[in-house]
Formats: sequence, structure tokens, C-alpha cells
Amino acid sequence: MYRLNVAKLRAIAAQHGDKTPYAIAKRTGVSISSVYRYVDGSAQPDLNSALRLSTAYDQDIRTLMDQVEDEDNAPAEAAA
Repeated sequence: MYRLNVAKLRAIAAQHGDKTPYAIAKRTGVSISSVYRYVDGSAQPDLNSALRLSTAYDQDIRTLMDQVEDEDNAPAEAAA
């Protein structure tokens, strides 16, 4: 499972002069409401939006995404 690394996105965006979610949305073409949700952590981008974010800032998509353990597929603890 992968999650957007918001700190990396904000740092890379700031290097391009985009210091607000509004500015990120305008540069990337991702909707303003979606970018706000990504930045506050309440949503994750779909593949299309993640590609738009990475392409707009000339980054490999893996730069903005972190691999995390999938909580749904984590082994259940054995009952004692």
C-alpha cells in the first residue's frame, strides 16, 4: 500500500513557489478540494491525481509516495 508523503509534496511545491493547497491545485490540475483533503490527510490521491502531482513538479511518482504496511492485510494476532 502506498500513501502520499505530504511533507515531501509541500517541500517540492514550495521550491516551485506553490506554498498553499490552492497553488498546488492550480499548477497540477487536481481539484482544489481534493488537494486540501490530501494535505490535511483525510484522503489519498488516486493514481491519476498522484501522477498529475508528480508530473507537475517533474518528480518520479515514487518520490511523493511512501510504501506503508497494508493494515487490511496485516496478520491477525493469535488469541491467547
